[in-house]
Amino acid sequence: MTVKSGGVDPKALLKLLFEWEETDQATAQKAFKAHRTDGTDIVQAAIDAGIREDAVLAALAKLLGMEMVSLAGVILPQPLIDKVPNKVARDYRIIPVRLDGKTLLVATCDPDNLAALDDLKFMLGVDQVKPALTGDAQLSEALDQYYPEAPAEDGNATQAQLMKALGADEITDADAGGTEFIINESVLSNIDQSDPAAMAESAPVRKLLNLILLTGVKSQASDIHFEPFEDTFRVRNRIDGVLYEMLPVPKSLASALIARIKVMSHLDIAERRLPQDGKIPVRIGDREVDLRISTIPVMFGESVVIRILDRKVVNLDLEKIGFPDEQLAYFRKVIDRPNGIVIVTGPTGSGKTTTLYSALSAVNEDSVKIITTEDPVEYEIHGLIQVPVDESVGRSFANCLRAILRQDPDIVLVGEARDKETAQIAIQASLTGHLVFTTLHTNDAPTAVSRLIDMGIEPFLLSATLETVCAQRLVRTICVKCKTPYEPSEEELISLGIKTRDIAHQRFYYGKGCEACKNTGYKGRTALFELMDINDNLREMIINKASASALRGAAQKAGMRTLRDAGIQKVFAGLTTIEEVVRETLAVED
Repeated sequence: MTVKSGGVDPKALLKLLFEWEETDQATAQKAFKAHRTDGTDIVQAAIDAGIREDAVLAALAKLLGMEMVSLAGVILPQPLIDKVPNKVARDYRIIPVRLDGKTLLVATCDPDNLAALDDLKFMLGVDQVKPALTGDAQLSEALDQYYPEAPAEDGNATQAQLMKALGADEITDADAGGTEFIINESVLSNIDQSDPAAMAESAPVRKLLNLILLTGVKSQASDIHFEPFEDTFRVRNRIDGVLYEMLPVPKSLASALIARIKVMSHLDIAERRLPQDGKIPVRIGDREVDLRISTIPVMFGESVVIRILDRKVVNLDLEKIGFPDEQLAYFRKVIDRPNGIVIVTGPTGSGKTTTLYSALSAVNEDSVKIITTEDPVEYEIHGLIQVPVDESVGRSFANCLRAILRQDPDIVLVGEARDKETAQIAIQASLTGHLVFTTLHTNDAPTAVSRLIDMGIEPFLLSATLETVCAQRLVRTICVKCKTPYEPSEEELISLGIKTRDIAHQRFYYGKGCEACKNTGYKGRTALFELMDINDNLREMIINKASASALRGAAQKAGMRTLRDAGIQKVFAGLTTIEEVVRETLAVED
């Protein structure tokens, strides 16, 4: 990778170099011709033509209004290096150079990727990130010096290494080929396939399941789906909210694999008529990973979904889950209040649990007692008393919540206000001086109020206790390694609800696909938030049983940013695409 021109006029660059007497007319014309005919970036064309790289970079920096820095022989302080995580530095190819107050100066060789500065500002919690131009060779040397390649536990381990970490059977090079791995069905010829236990304990089946699990963990999948059909057996990983088909598995091995999963999760392998739930705790390197198992009978066998709960890939820092600065400041004020109810709402898989855990982590102090009741407890957090719901023994949300209130808590998390009884107890808890967090499944923030009233909650009680409702969605973020600017069509802008005249000088990006993102153009996800502050006007409207649409209108007049608006801001920041925002917020807005 060479330094990019950042959209600078090629003629202006060559003219400045000529004025500085760094080139003659013939050399400048040679560089310009290479740029025009071959499409070579003007910076590279100038260097190839024989102009000094330092001079080209200095001219480029001047035209872009950027500072130019040399990293050669410079010793950077470790506290400054620690400001930027290894993965962030390598993914964005930046080196922190100087921190002036809340402004961070970073060296880059890609001035065109200005959207990355917004990403960094958000991730690093600084007021401003300013770019400084440096040479590619110097940048690469500095990255190798200060941010060496991540070790295996960063997710770059080979499947063989991960297999060993799980204590699984050793695999051959052919086995480690990922999607090319197929077991020869003849290996089961000596096994009684009418005996599920024998199939589950066979070495090839153990090896295949381990490889499937390791592939899922390595690719940071949230779920692995095992789906039997009449003639096929499909295994798919959900990565960043989207399902991708992974290992090709013979249909004849379906029952053997499912039996093995049941054995590992201590389920009844002979019971194929009823749904079952289980858990497999595994250790990978120095961290624990929980695998939650769900089985259900279907037409052609049993469908199994494994939820991968890996704290290593879940960020529970409130500042890094996607809140813009003003929303973050407001949400922090809310969760610091002594009592009231905070509701996080959204569909399954929208990140509600992560937001709640991040909020609890932010207020988790020695002077505060926090008790949660969850179904199930997804992540164990030090300092929290976590109570798992178990309906089979009468340990419902309502019963747990009653008992929790006798434990003298300051803050309570109720995993879900799924019925009138649970919601009423939560409201009573907030009235008696507790801060209560809970979730609902509604499309947006105003609808949560209507849903609770429909459950049978008295409007005057809801008005007195509700502090805020946070609706959210997750959208995929553009891969930083193949992020590319483009001009959206008028149809795309219309689908987002904006007009061409409203986006003067605004840049849009998409991921063109690369090896790092498996050619999807996306890597990772960020959240969109809709925060409805329950002010005095809204409290009066709740008492009067105002409709969700009326509440939405009043909240927007008071400054509430809708999910669609939040998505548009993320598009403008270069974090996600128009397509993602439309996909996740269309039902909310229409």
